[in-house]
Amino acid sequence: MSIDGSTHDTHNLELQDMIPREELEQSGPHAPLLAPTDPSPDHDDAVLPSENYSSGWFIWILTFSAGLSGLLFGYDTGVISSTLVTIGSDLSNRPLTTLDESIITSCTSLFALVASPFTGILADKCGRRGVILAADALFALGALIQASTSQVWGMIVGRSIVGLAVGSASAVTPLYISEIAPSHARGRLVTIMCLLITGGQVVAYIVGWLFSETAGGWRWIVGLGAAPAFLQFAVLIILPETPRWLVQAGFDSRAMNVLTRIYQGRPDRDHIVARVMGNIRGEIIREALEMDQSKAPGTKAQWLHDASERAHNLFHDSGNRRALIIAMMLQGLQQLCGFNSLMYFSAIIFTALSFSSPTLTSLTVAVTNFFFTLLAFWLIDRIGRRRILLYSIPVMILALSLCAIAFSSLDISLDPHSPKPPQDGPDNQSALYPLLILFCLTLYTAAYAFGLGNVPWQQSELFPLNVRSLGSGFATATNWGSNFIVGLTFLPMMEWLSPTWTFFTYAMVCAFGWVAVRAIYPEMSGLGLEEVKGLLAHGWGVEESIQRRQDSQES
Repeated sequence: MSIDGSTHDTHNLELQDMIPREELEQSGPHAPLLAPTDPSPDHDDAVLPSENYSSGWFIWILTFSAGLSGLLFGYDTGVISSTLVTIGSDLSNRPLTTLDESIITSCTSLFALVASPFTGILADKCGRRGVILAADALFALGALIQASTSQVWGMIVGRSIVGLAVGSASAVTPLYISEIAPSHARGRLVTIMCLLITGGQVVAYIVGWLFSETAGGWRWIVGLGAAPAFLQFAVLIILPETPRWLVQAGFDSRAMNVLTRIYQGRPDRDHIVARVMGNIRGEIIREALEMDQSKAPGTKAQWLHDASERAHNLFHDSGNRRALIIAMMLQGLQQLCGFNSLMYFSAIIFTALSFSSPTLTSLTVAVTNFFFTLLAFWLIDRIGRRRILLYSIPVMILALSLCAIAFSSLDISLDPHSPKPPQDGPDNQSALYPLLILFCLTLYTAAYAFGLGNVPWQQSELFPLNVRSLGSGFATATNWGSNFIVGLTFLPMMEWLSPTWTFFTYAMVCAFGWVAVRAIYPEMSGLGLEEVKGLLAHGWGVEESIQRRQDSQES
């Protein structure tokens, strides 16, 4: 039996013999991946709303265990801010230049960009869990190299290795969670990863503050990033793969065992498991029958051929192409709005604004990020993905614009070694603008955490089964490519364009993003994973998705 992500003809015939025709017909493009029992034709979760069924403990264990990847790259995002202002002359026996800071910060995003598209292919061949475990090893290695190096280039190497881990984990973890989650709770469960990302940022700022006055404390700050990696590796090694990948790889009995544990506590558990298995098998059969099976199953040539077929389907099928455009648009917007520049360089910004404890001040932003992500966790499946973005992005535009105006009244330098110039006007007026900037950045963070910080990571739900991992990989690559651009250009933009025009630029990006979301992003909340395929098959499906949600809420 092949475990390379393909399903060959013999296995297809066996599956077709095992599945009653009426069950195969029910597992069509409108059936969710992990469907509840007896879904209605129009809305798969109509009989199983979230308030009537609480997901079992096994799903929560799987979700939090996989979500530790979010804690890891959240910590990595936040840790660089305090590291840059405490590293002093410990690397290469000289202070860091602006170019050093930009490269050290952005190389993680660059290597995450490199890893992301390949991760989608590896997730089909080696499994979702296997990729996450490999990412843990890279996280630990990169953290230890950073902690032990005495050269700028050593820090760059360590952060580049962490980048490979971040790119892999950020592409596969949402995929893993979405494939184990019932559709009524999928938004909340994927948001747990975002919650852990923000939690990792809070932990990073706290650790940075605790070690900020310690000689060589930055080594502890970056080195402690290895601890969550070891923890996740120990936990995930005993937890299972997703049912979808197990069935696709031919491990049907193991998939049924996982599903049985996921739906434990339900009186109709056996019926649900049988139905879900039928849905998965039916979709895999249709996928296999659409692909050329002329190559010998299980061979390297077969695997490469299947990967090529999946790429062809992703880019040439109109529905898949629309899904990819939406996912890449959301992921690009999430980074090009400039949020991670705040995470990376907040301590530098608050130092320039003369705050007495810039790392502690940065913690205000990180805590706001965490709590509003927690709010999104409770509301994302109730309000809906599209509405959350349409409500929150205008607040981001307002906050960035006010921030730009406040910066125009200040004369600041981002060089921590330069003397602070005296501000015009009375002392209380000089202090007012930094406080206004802090308030605006906190407001901006709250709106971001509630919307753009979460919704793009729901990307897996946009893609049908046969291109889900590959599409998620390309979308995640867009995220890290945009992240790389922001990390590399923020400090030069602040110096060359001025802080005012830098923040106005981010505000304009948000405005263009709001228009794009309104035009092409349909409402995904409550749809089964395979319902989306029909929604995007002949158009963007915006009006249809809104009408479906209204009908669902009225029923």
